Amino acid sequence: MPRRPNQALPNSIDELEGITKAAILLLAVGTERAAKMLKYMDPKAVEEVTRELAGLGRVPAKLHAEVVADFYANNISSKYAGEGGLDYAKKILEASLDPKSAERMLGQIQTQVQKTPFSFLQRAESESLLTFIQDEHPQTIALILCHLAHHKASEIIGGLPISKQVEVIKRVANMEQTNPEVIREVEKGLESRLSSMLGQSMEKAGGIETVAEILNLADRSTEKSIMEGLESEDPDLVEQIRRLMFVFEDILKVNDKGIQAVLKEIENSDLSLALKTASEPLKEKIFKNMSERAAALIKEDMQYMGPVKVSDVEAAQQRVVDIVRRLEESGDVVVEGRGGDTDQMV
Repeated sequence: MPRRPNQALPNSIDELEGITKAAILLLAVGTERAAKMLKYMDPKAVEEVTRELAGLGRVPAKLHAEVVADFYANNISSKYAGEGGLDYAKKILEASLDPKSAERMLGQIQTQVQKTPFSFLQRAESESLLTFIQDEHPQTIALILCHLAHHKASEIIGGLPISKQVEVIKRVANMEQTNPEVIREVEKGLESRLSSMLGQSMEKAGGIETVAEILNLADRSTEKSIMEGLESEDPDLVEQIRRLMFVFEDILKVNDKGIQAVLKEIENSDLSLALKTASEPLKEKIFKNMSERAAALIKEDMQYMGPVKVSDVEAAQQRVVDIVRRLEESGDVVVEGRGGDTDQMV
């Protein structure tokens, strides 16, 4: 039976639906990696897992650790059904050879398998592997690709930024023999970081705030498709997410050209009210993108405004935020740190 939003989670992973496990995993890997993972998921699945994440509530540390371990086992370490593996090889050998011969041959096979560099990454899905290694140094990525199947290496290269693609390919082309000790050190470091990334035992919480953080880091097309999918079923949830995704102080991340475009569309009365509780850095950024006369008028309005309701200030700030988001949608505003087409930055 599907969970109700914010319903208490069970104590055992065996009682979890797959979609709830996925939501907890997104919470575990952090907003930045979660945003990258959403990009590779089916739109319908993204919509479902985002809705589940918004209503997740607090995740007990024990359950959180079980979900992470389950993911690690299924996606990295375990042998998928139908793929064979050492256990399967052992059964065949024991059925066809005497016990002593079977044990000796299995030992040889196991030694060969264990000597395969980066074996703990061999069975990872390309999308998951890309998410994990794409921030590594190009030399490290090149070393990993040289030990992957060609089709998987090709998928990884295709998912990297163009600048990093060139750097990695150059290193692959120039790579000759590598000291086995170096390979072991790189492999050991990667496995340790993967274990650290997935092995957090702290208690975390999902909720609308988490969804907003993830979507803030996602590229614009991913965010748009998720929000459109959710809006058809739960417009109230979309509105709550949208209001948390970009707050008034985030205008500091807008470039000067964008600030000037926003100022053309804001009523002076709204701007004066919105800046009433703004930080000094934000006020300074706004004023430096106005003429001295216009800035002086706004400062004068603020000075003689007198006490105002916090709700009125927040409403004015939200109207400004709405303008910023609309202009970002049209490409007239660039927000630092947001995914999207870099050719909009001029």
